[in-house]
Amino acid sequence: MKLIALQLLLWHSALWTVQEASPLGPASHLPQSFLLKCLEQVRKIQADDVMLQERLCATHKLCHPEELVLLGHSLGITQAPLSSCSSQALQLAGCLRQFHDGLSLYQGLLQALAGISPELAPTLDTLQLDITDLATNIWQQMEDLGTAPARQATQGTMPIFTSAFQRRAGGVLVASNLQSFLELAYRVLRYLAEP
Repeated sequence: MKLIALQLLLWHSALWTVQEASPLGPASHLPQSFLLKCLEQVRKIQADDVMLQERLCATHKLCHPEELVLLGHSLGITQAPLSSCSSQALQLAGCLRQFHDGLSLYQGLLQALAGISPELAPTLDTLQLDITDLATNIWQQMEDLGTAPARQATQGTMPIFTSAFQRRAGGVLVASNLQSFLELAYRVLRYLAEP
């Protein structure tokens, strides 16, 4: 009987040690001020992105990104993943890295759209600046946590548009993909900001 009690005590103390060593939760590692600032920045970028989509629709009659998906594949317009950010398998460092890398991808895609039309240039410029600010904010937080990689990720191959139509269609697809990316990022940030 004493042996069983001793085994239970050892098992319980081992379990207690493991529980104390486990992180308290993803939000415990991120300052609330960082999360709230990111939420605000994502909302601003989403508004800029909606404005870009509306202008592309009004000016060029390109209103349905689902009709342009095949063209997007042939142009090499990709969507950034946030698989490390799912609530079932949240990996904070990986999630921040994917968030930052996704923003870098969209910065490059927006740069590739330069010259789409004079009317859209100010909206594109604002969108790029806002994405740069958010990416910088996330990178700084990764450095503060000690999880920033030694080098920032490169953007990879960007699409080359050979016609005005391809550039405009690319704009619709990039804006649509960015909106989906930001919606997921917003949900993750809101989840992390919950007490």
